[in-house]
Amino acid sequence: MVRALNVPVLGLLAYLCWSSSAPVQAGKVLVIPVDGSHWLSMRILVEELSQRGHEMVVLVPETSVLIGGSGNYITKSFHVPYSSDELSSQLDIIRKSAFDKPPEFTDIFKNLGNLIKFTSIQVKGCEGLLYDESLMKSLREMGFDAMLTDPFLPCGTILAETFSLPAVYFLRGIPCRLDESAAQCPAPPSFVPRFFTGFSDKMNFPERVKNTIMSIFEMYLCRILFASFNELASRYLQKDTTYKELLGHGAVWLLRYDFAFEYPRPLMPNMVQIGGINCANKGPLVKELEEYVNGSGEHGFVVFTLGSMVSQLPEAKAKEFFEAFRQIPQRVLWRYTGPVPENAPKNVKLMKWLPQNDLLGHPKVKAFITHGGSHGIYEGICNAVPMVMLPLFGDQGDNVQRLVSRGVAETLSIYDITSEKLLVALRKVINDKSYKEKMTKLSAIHRDRPIEPLDLAVFWTEFVMRHKGADHLRPAAHELNWIQYHCLDVIGFLILILVTVIFVTVKSCMFCFRKCFRKTKKNKKE
Repeated sequence: MVRALNVPVLGLLAYLCWSSSAPVQAGKVLVIPVDGSHWLSMRILVEELSQRGHEMVVLVPETSVLIGGSGNYITKSFHVPYSSDELSSQLDIIRKSAFDKPPEFTDIFKNLGNLIKFTSIQVKGCEGLLYDESLMKSLREMGFDAMLTDPFLPCGTILAETFSLPAVYFLRGIPCRLDESAAQCPAPPSFVPRFFTGFSDKMNFPERVKNTIMSIFEMYLCRILFASFNELASRYLQKDTTYKELLGHGAVWLLRYDFAFEYPRPLMPNMVQIGGINCANKGPLVKELEEYVNGSGEHGFVVFTLGSMVSQLPEAKAKEFFEAFRQIPQRVLWRYTGPVPENAPKNVKLMKWLPQNDLLGHPKVKAFITHGGSHGIYEGICNAVPMVMLPLFGDQGDNVQRLVSRGVAETLSIYDITSEKLLVALRKVINDKSYKEKMTKLSAIHRDRPIEPLDLAVFWTEFVMRHKGADHLRPAAHELNWIQYHCLDVIGFLILILVTVIFVTVKSCMFCFRKCFRKTKKNKKE
């Protein structure tokens, strides 16, 4: 009996081994990333697709911050009409605005202005790519199967339309929820909080009023922010179109979040959650770092970084951090390149760059001080490390709110930070066991999934390549205008019928009433 069962079992194992190792037909993918931290997680997917046999061609601007070459993929550079100094100057303005003064409502307009200036420079870079005729000709001749791009900038979307390529979008989100609007994804303001509101998905009446007003305000912001995108798209494609309309042609949206972090809300069938994709590859620490963190003893260590864009602080603020770290028993690894005081505490190790995910995965880590960027947040969640959060700009304030509401983090303002406030927050997340317990539970929920985010991203990218898109997931809402989408024509038609029925009924009753009245009056006279 046992021998009889062995044959099908061995056969099944052999089949599974063969099917899992069966080669996927190699394809060609054109990659147009967005520079900076956006590239860091996209690179993971690009390298994985390359290792699975696909030819990955990455377009890189000559002036680039983080995008570099690799033996795993091909890079093609293109000229951009701005220098590295101009790019650094715009980034410095954004960095400086994070430390200037406490946030106010009117700062939305100031931040919008800074963002428009930054994206305007990037749009000029897109023009440098799109109007490079020799490069466009060589790319067209390569015969790509799909486009992988970050739609935060319009270059990839416009090029996908030009080459008639199915587009795979890789993103965290686009300002004023343009991505959801373009994908025809419902986002009711009753329980989907808008950016910069700081609300959770459970809002009271005043908050729902503010959230609804903000959703209307977003439409106005969108028109201003993406005006240059619309103009470039219409001019280059030589037709009257908008960036939102082009985005709606995307085949699949790979979203770098999941509902362990994000509040539950509607998603469209072609939206795939790959939150935590940047936690996929965790390696051992170099010998020097391993010895340093192991030497922290029972107190452990703290990781401190404010992301890829910010490695310095104003001297007065940096002094507050040094003073706070002097008073804790933990060792601190800090990504910092600014001035160092002569009496810097001995328990602080300063680094120009640190292996964040590898450090957060070490068993002796006790807390993570972060700005609230999506990469750091997911590395903290993956490794179950409670956080002290210092949001600086962009969507970081909203990201922080999501973790604070779950009881796994404390938030501080960088504008009025003091060593005392930092000490209170640090001691709270380290010594209060509830933070670690809740973060461990959140991490378990996040990691309990049938397929890893990287494998999921690879599958859907290859799916689009195999089937030349994903039209079966495209909702019919794209073919409806605003009136049809909201059934205003149907509602108007039903109201017309109702009014007609009421009118006829009233008229009939009045007619019958007058007739009866006349008959009664006639009978009385007789």
